[in-house]
Amino acid sequence: MAAAGAPSMRPEDLERLFSVKMPYGKYQGRAIADLPGNYLNWFAREGFPRGDLGRLIALMHEIDHNGLGELLAPLRARHRPPG
Repeated sequence: MAAAGAPSMRPEDLERLFSVKMPYGKYQGRAIADLPGNYLNWFAREGFPRGDLGRLIALMHEIDHNGLGELLAPLRARHRPPG
């Protein structure tokens, strides 16, 4: 159960960390899953964007901050460009 006021995570959100790209800024075009930790921390300090984008960035921040990035390894392998 999610904490009061916290958005609940849906299973498809983990997949979407790879399919949704950052729409603006220094990391425009980069998958949310590939945003660097210092950028995720900046959002945590300054505020996440509203809506779905902010929810996904907040999720990635939690994964990164808690050292759970290895949980994404199977998805990362699936989304790696061929070559």
